[in-house]
Amino acid sequence: MTIKDTEMNLQAVAKGLDEILDGLGFALFVFDQQGPEGGRTNYVSNVARADMIAAMKEVLGRFDGQPRQRGNA
Repeated sequence: MTIKDTEMNLQAVAKGLDEILDGLGFALFVFDQQGPEGGRTNYVSNVARADMIAAMKEVLGRFDGQPRQRGNA
């Protein structure tokens, strides 16, 4: 799959997710499991970059064992 194909596919998926999730923010990460480390991940999001980074930090904190904050899934 070419980079352009990946970009087009991600945009199509993002459009569908945005309609389905109706107002919820999201970030979708995709990567080639066999690709070179550091250059294999692509993402699409419907929120500002800073908001997406804050959400990622929250999730990574949870994965690292921080207690779940009230109201978070």
